[in-house]
Amino acid sequence: MSEILALLGEWLPVILALLLTGAIAGVLAGLLGVGGGIVIVPVLYLVFQSLGMEPGSAMLVATGTSLLTIIPTSISSARAHHARGNVDTALLRLWVAPMVIAVICGSLLAARSGGLLLTAIFGTVAILVALNMLLRANAPAVFQSLPGVPGQMGMAGGIGFFSVMMGIGGGTLGVPTMTLCNVPTHRAVGTAAVFGLVIAVPGALVMLLQGVTPADAPAGTLGLVNLPGFAVIVPMTTLMAPLGVRLGAKLDGATLKRVFAVFLIIVGVRMLWQTFA
Repeated sequence: MSEILALLGEWLPVILALLLTGAIAGVLAGLLGVGGGIVIVPVLYLVFQSLGMEPGSAMLVATGTSLLTIIPTSISSARAHHARGNVDTALLRLWVAPMVIAVICGSLLAARSGGLLLTAIFGTVAILVALNMLLRANAPAVFQSLPGVPGQMGMAGGIGFFSVMMGIGGGTLGVPTMTLCNVPTHRAVGTAAVFGLVIAVPGALVMLLQGVTPADAPAGTLGLVNLPGFAVIVPMTTLMAPLGVRLGAKLDGATLKRVFAVFLIIVGVRMLWQTFA
C-alpha cells in the first residue's frame, strides 16, 4: 500500500500538469486553430525532463506525442469551425497534397535529428511568427490575394515541413501566412484547424513507426510517442476545443492575432533559453 501511495504521489503532479495542459491546448486549438501543439510541446518537454530524460530526448518524445494528440483535437476543432462556415474547402483541395509530402519528409528528418535541433527550430520560428503578428496586428494585408497555384503549393509545403518538425498543427504558420495574403482571420483560423489534421496524421505515424525510442524515455513510449501522455491530454483537448471556437467567434481579428502572438513569444523565448543556456 505504501508503494502505491508513493507511486501516486510521484505521478499525481505530472498527471495534473498534463490535464491542465490538455485543457489550455484545447481552448487554444479552437480559438486560434493551432492544434494545441504550441502549448503541449514545451510542457511535455519540461515534464519529461522532470522524469529523468535528457533535453534532446525529451524534445523528440514531446514532438511525437504532441503530433498524436493533435489528431483528435483537430477533428473536434475543424468540425466546429466547418459548422460556422470558416473552412475554405477550395484552398484545402489545392494544399493537401504538397503539405502531406512535405510533412512526411519533415517527420522523417525530425525522427533522425537531435532533439536540440528541433528545440532551436521551435523557439526561433515561434518568435519570428509572433513578432510579425504583433508588429502587424492592425496593418493591412501585404498581398491582396493568395499567389498562383505554384506559390500556394510552396506555401503549403513550407507550412507542413516546419510544423511537423515543431510538433504543432498548421495554425502557427498557416494563420499568419494566409492573413498576410488577405484571407480573413476567422477563415484562416478555421482552415488552419484542418491543416492540423493533415499534418498530424502522417507525422505521428512516422514518429511511431520510424522513431527510435530513447533509452531514457518513460514507460509507455512507442517510437517517439508517449502513449500515457497522449491518453491523459486528449480527453481534455477534445472537450475544450469547442469552447475555444465559441470564444473566437466573439473576438475580432486583431484581438485573435495579439493573443496568438503573446503565446508564441512566451513559448519561443522559453525554448531558446533552454536550448542555449
